[in-house]
Amino acid sequence: MKFRRTVLGLAIAATALAFGTGAMAQAAYKPEYKMSLVLGPPTPWGMAGKIWADLVKERTQGRINIKLYPGVSLIQGDQTREFSALRQGVIDMAIGSTINWSPQVKELNLFSMPFLMPDYAAVDALTQGEVGKKIFQVVEKAGVVPLAWGENGTRELTNSKRAIKSPEDLKGMKIRVVGSPLFSDTFNALGANPTQMSWADAQPALASGAVDGQENPMFLFTILKMHTVGQKYVTTWGYVTDPLIFVVNKEIWNSWTPADQKIVREAAIEAGRQEIALARKGLVEADKPLLKEVAGMGVTVTQLSPAEREAFVKATRPVYEKWKKTVGADLVNTAEKAIAARKK
Repeated sequence: MKFRRTVLGLAIAATALAFGTGAMAQAAYKPEYKMSLVLGPPTPWGMAGKIWADLVKERTQGRINIKLYPGVSLIQGDQTREFSALRQGVIDMAIGSTINWSPQVKELNLFSMPFLMPDYAAVDALTQGEVGKKIFQVVEKAGVVPLAWGENGTRELTNSKRAIKSPEDLKGMKIRVVGSPLFSDTFNALGANPTQMSWADAQPALASGAVDGQENPMFLFTILKMHTVGQKYVTTWGYVTDPLIFVVNKEIWNSWTPADQKIVREAAIEAGRQEIALARKGLVEADKPLLKEVAGMGVTVTQLSPAEREAFVKATRPVYEKWKKTVGADLVNTAEKAIAARKK
């Protein structure tokens, strides 16, 4: 009789423990998860966040609710702190720029090496191949869980002075660049005067003429109406394309069930695919309607010939070789081979 009572007691305790564990697992889900973004809708970057959040909420039946925080507002707008804040748990998840995260993950500088990727097929050869897998391993080792690739776009050159067709045309020109030493090195090599500043500071500087030009994806030219801040010349030179990475804080990721992890990962991949199409819209079509739209704003659009582009490649080659050591020669060599073998 005593034995029966003991067994019964153990069974009840086990049931209670199981129930308690289940309740704790359920309680581990936060009412809301914070997603950090640099740009909000209607940019492709911001739309990626919305698509991802909507898909996750629908497919988890509301178990995982995500709120978007554009303008990296969770860290007072400091883009370079985003990756560290992700590791620390200040941010739950993010769609981040390889440029912004490169100070913490040096291998991400690969995508900012001047003129490495001559076209979108080259970008895809890296992100969707062996290089992309290696980068994800490095990012995960650095403390966050990478899930999918997106794209901020190819960064083209604009200015208020003249059409730029050669490195000589850039000499002495003040160009706003992002806060990365690689970008400063690149523009110094071209004879320009690179100036690191936030976009909030850049807009009045461009409008007043204190800064002559800047480099950014073309979709931003139309969204931000850059022709209204003196940007009357555009050169499409395809010197850098900035992939985005969908990530989740490691502790948050581990708090979800395997089934929900699968949902979040698949939703990120789907959102990334849609976002890349949005980022390239108007530029992959034969007539490049986005460039026509920009020209319609009274802007001179210069598309470099292969020979003209090659002059920029040669001028920045010392920068490329210098940063190859920082990024890792093996990774760069693997990237070069993948690009050479790509299907155009």
